[in-house]
Parts: sequence; structure tokens; C-alpha cells
Amino acid sequence: MPDSLIYCYLKRSSCIQAETGSRNDYVHRGILSCRDNITGGDLYDHIETSLRNKLNNILHSVNDMTGTDMIELYERHVRHYGSSCRLLGDACDYLNRHWVRRNYDNARTHIYEINELAQRIWRETLLKPLFPYIKGKCLNFIKKYRIDKSSIDIEVIRKIIGLYLDENFQKKRNELIGEDLRSKPVTDIYTEYFEIEFLQDVEDFYRQQNVRTLTPESISEYLSEISEYYDFEITFAKSFLPTSKSTLDALIKKLEEIYLPEYNLNLRHLYESIGRIPKISKAVAKLIENHVYENCIGDIAIKDSETFVDAIIDIQKKFLEIFYIEPKFKCALDEAFHKLINHNAITLQTGTTSKSAELLARYCDQFLKKRHKTGVEEKFNQILTIFKYIDDKDVFEKFYGKMLDICGLQYTSKCEQILQDIAVSKTLSDDYRKDIADFSVKVLSSNSWPFSLLPNIILSTELKATFDSFQDFYINRHHGRKLIWIYEHSEGELQLQTDFTEKKYKLQVSTYQMIVLALFNEKVHWTVEKIQEKTQIQFEFLVQVLCSLLKSKILFSKEINDIKMNHIIEFNNEFKSENFRINLNEPLKSNKQKDLQHLNQSIDEDRKFVIQAAIIRIMKQTQRLKYSLLVQQVIEQLNSRFTIKVPLVKKCIDLLIDRDYLEREFDERDILRYLS
Repeated sequence: MPDSLIYCYLKRSSCIQAETGSRNDYVHRGILSCRDNITGGDLYDHIETSLRNKLNNILHSVNDMTGTDMIELYERHVRHYGSSCRLLGDACDYLNRHWVRRNYDNARTHIYEINELAQRIWRETLLKPLFPYIKGKCLNFIKKYRIDKSSIDIEVIRKIIGLYLDENFQKKRNELIGEDLRSKPVTDIYTEYFEIEFLQDVEDFYRQQNVRTLTPESISEYLSEISEYYDFEITFAKSFLPTSKSTLDALIKKLEEIYLPEYNLNLRHLYESIGRIPKISKAVAKLIENHVYENCIGDIAIKDSETFVDAIIDIQKKFLEIFYIEPKFKCALDEAFHKLINHNAITLQTGTTSKSAELLARYCDQFLKKRHKTGVEEKFNQILTIFKYIDDKDVFEKFYGKMLDICGLQYTSKCEQILQDIAVSKTLSDDYRKDIADFSVKVLSSNSWPFSLLPNIILSTELKATFDSFQDFYINRHHGRKLIWIYEHSEGELQLQTDFTEKKYKLQVSTYQMIVLALFNEKVHWTVEKIQEKTQIQFEFLVQVLCSLLKSKILFSKEINDIKMNHIIEFNNEFKSENFRINLNEPLKSNKQKDLQHLNQSIDEDRKFVIQAAIIRIMKQTQRLKYSLLVQQVIEQLNSRFTIKVPLVKKCIDLLIDRDYLEREFDERDILRYLS
């Protein structure tokens, strides 16, 4: 039987197909015409022997080649061989359907259809012995280029990595790797036979590089030096690593472990220095984002709401202290916290990001049910910070509202308005400050927020321009609405220039403090009377503002205990502080009392409306009711919300009578009638 029998079959197949229009007809006729000389078993054995011989010849030729040539030849053969196997399987369709099927049905399990036979022979004869060699050559090319920057064919590396990712390659992965090369089944050839060794090579190489020791004194030089390694390795890796895998992220994390370890030095000082090196501050910001997310995602893996929120609070405290010092790093932390809160082990397990919103709502409900003597304001601020990062704020609203349903719609409506105000304000601020850095506004519904108002003040030129700009922006969006600025609840940040002080300190101040300090841009000393005239701050509040600034030693005066209108206030050019950022913001004391009074007044007014609404509901339903029964039913309806005093109910009934909603029966004065 000629050695080229298989190829003759394929050649004759194409000729007969043109004449008959059916390849299967050809195979059927070809087998029958040769039946006197060749059995199905003979043909099967000949195909198997011919394929093994041909692949053995390829294996011998490949072994004599250099690395690049060998990989290129192998890659070319694997593509051609696959298509040839499919063609051969089609040509032997009759053989597969009769002889192969008959023998397979008789329990001869080593018999396969021709296409599968050819693939098995390829794996056993060529791929299995070459696999370790190909893998080693690929990694050696990468290592060699990293060491001496010698020329390298990136396309060859891509092709080999492409083979690791090939679907058919993955399906037969455990057949390709000998038992002596593995201790357990391989789940991903790319990861276990390329990525792991690639990352280990990276670590081995860069740990051997002669890099200066990282100390607080050598931070700039150290970072400048390692930035070259970062730039080279990341650019090089991007040229061949597949985008479908996370190897690049793992590489960046590996470099971070090597060059940014947990040294016993001031990390805040370290990252302040990084922020002053433009070349790498952006890359390091990305590292910060990835580091916070990847290293903390495992800490948020419990469905208990208290543990969930407390874990996030601890993470924020830890990293804000280190990184919240430079705009790029602030943004990186914001991105990391956003991902951490909305994409963590809990949300992945439940399959929805809304789980975080639900847990936060449950935490708020549980927290407010407990009695707390201290730390309430701090906890609320922490909750609001987490709420800022929640994507599904509407889910929070729904869950929290559901927990409040026992109190009724009227009770929850203001809470819903408050939450809505916060969400809308964030959107407004984001839209407005696209061109204005570090500016945010909370636009609050006057009916839902119990703030008392102080007389207007005169803003500095810089502040007035910003406030007016936002007001124009808002009015253009919401025609017919009016904004009233609540300056006593506003705050900002000022930076002292070196013309005035030794360092560029950043001061966190109230709006009142800000406009007073802004006056010292004009001259360095003022009388209290002139400050009051320029700012129009009420004297009782101006005294508080001046006392806080004098106490901090930003301002100076000979008289600080009993401030009078004729006292002179000066800017202190010799001001010094160990802290770069100084918080001077203090609430106005008497305004706290006014806010409390206003709150109590608003509560009384709100209760009157609720009682009147209950009266109307009851009377609309009954149309006619005895006075004492109406009072009783109102109390029964509303006592779950607050303690109701009978005189207040009677007062509300009288108000509704005066407004012609109700009237007394002419002949029975204790009977009330509803007026539709």
C-alpha cells in the first residue's frame, strides 16, 4: 500500500465531488472499489501509522532548530494540522459511520473517529514532548529581553500565549501535560504554565537590581529611579499580555510589593513627596487605587450590616490618614472606596450591587434604635461618607423607608425629601464644578430642613463671585425657585501664602472666619468696628469669630478677653504650627440655641398639620361625629407617632371650624359635621 494513500484519497475526493456533487458518495465508492484489497481495519491502521510517522519527522526537524524558528514552525503546523484533520475526517465519513462505529460499539474503546484519532496522535506525538520546551523558550525570550534589551519577535510570544488561550487547547489540557509534570489537574494552562512563572521571573529580576535604600531623605531619588523600572516593565508587558486576562494588574501589584513595601517610615511623608514628582504621581495614584481595593476587598465579606459598615469605616480611617494629601491621591481613594463599597465579596455573592445599599440602610435603622450618649455626630458623618459612594441610593431609600413604614407616610416623607436633597445636591455640584475645583453645594428644601436664618453678611469679592455664579446656574435650571444662602452652616479652605507666613498652611474655616481673614489681603490690621462694617456680621457672632482666630494665633490683639469696637486686630506674620492642615471651624454658639428653638417650633407646627389632616380624614369618612369621639379617635390614630395633648387637638378642631372645614350642629353643639 503506498505511503501517500491518505493524500491520494483526499485528492480523488475533490475530483469525484466535482463529478457527483457529493463527497460522501466518493468515499463510499472509493472504499467499495478497494474492498478486495483493503479492509476497514487496514485503512484505519494505515492512517494512524502515516500520521505518527509524519509527526515524528516534524518533531525531529523541530528539535534541530533554534528557539524562534522552532516556535514559528510549531505554530504554523498546529494551525495547518487542525484544518487537515477536519478535512480528513470528512473524507473518511463512511469509515467513521461503519467500521469505526461497529468496533466502538463492540467495546473497542481505543478506536476513534478519524478526526479525533488525528488530534490524539498530534497531542501524543508532537505537542506533549514539545510543550515544556515551548513554554520555557517563550519565558526565556522575555527574560533575555528584560536583561539585555536584545531584539525579540513579540509576535512569536503572542502566538504562543494565544495557544495557551485556545479553547481546544484548554479542553485537552490535562492530556498535554505528563503525570510527572503535575501533582493535580490543571484548570487553566495560561495561568499555571505561563502567568505564575512570568510573575516569578519579574520578582526574581527586580529584587536583584541594585536600587538605593528607601529612607525619608532619599524618597525623591528612590522614586525617580524605580519609575524607570515601572515604565519599562509595564510598557513591555502591554505589548504581549492578553487583555482578556488580569496579568497586567498582577504585574503592577508585584512591582508595588517589591518597591513600595511597609517600611518603618512616615508613609504620609512618602506620598507627599510622590505627589511632587509629576512623572510618577499618576501611576502611583493608580497603584493606590488598586492596592486599597485589592487588599481590602477580603475584609468586606460578611453579610451582617454592622460588621459590613464598621469594616468600611476602619478601612477609610486607615487610608485617609495616609493618602488624603494630594488631589490625584484623593481621587484614587475615592475610586477605590467606590469600587470597594459597590463591588465586594458580598455583592459578587448576591449578584447585585444594591446589597451594599440595603446593608447600610439596616445599619442606620439599628443604630438609631439604640441609645447613644457620645459619638453620634461622628457616626452620622461616617454614614454620610459611605452613603456618598453608594450607587443605588434609591435602594437605600426604599429599604430605609420600609423600616419606617410603621410610622406612616407622613413620617417618612420628610426623610425621603432629605435623602433626595442630598442626592440631587451631589448631581448639581458635580455638574457645576466641572471647571471649578473643590466646590460643592447642598440645596435643601426649606420645609424639610429646620434651619434658622441669620441676617445677611457681606461676602468677600472672591466668594461672592462663586456664590453668584452658582445661583445663576441653579436659577437657569429651576425657574421660579429662590435660593437663600445659609452662611453659618457653610465652610471652606484657605491657604496662607509664604508672603504672610513661613509655610503655606491650609486652614479649614467657616464662611464667617473666611470673610474676616480675607480682609487681611487688603491690609494687615483692622479695628473691630471696621471689620464689622466691612462684613456686616452681627457683633455677638463677630466676637466669637475673632476669639477663635485670636486663640489659634492666626490673628493678634493686645486685648483678647473683652473685645471692643475700638480694639485693633492684626495678622500674625510669625504664626507657626506643626500641622500643615489646621481646622479652625467652630459653630456659632448662640445660633445652636436658635436652631434648637426653630426646630421645636417646626415640630409644633408639623404636629398641628398632622392632627388637622387626621381630623379631616376621620370627618370625611363619618360626615357627622360627636366632639369627644373625634378627639378620642385622633389620639388613637396618632399616639404611635407622638404623645398628643387633648388641648392641642381641640385647638386644631377650632382652627378647622374657623376655616369652614367643620361646623357644630345648631341644636346639638357637641356634634360636629363635615363641610364638603
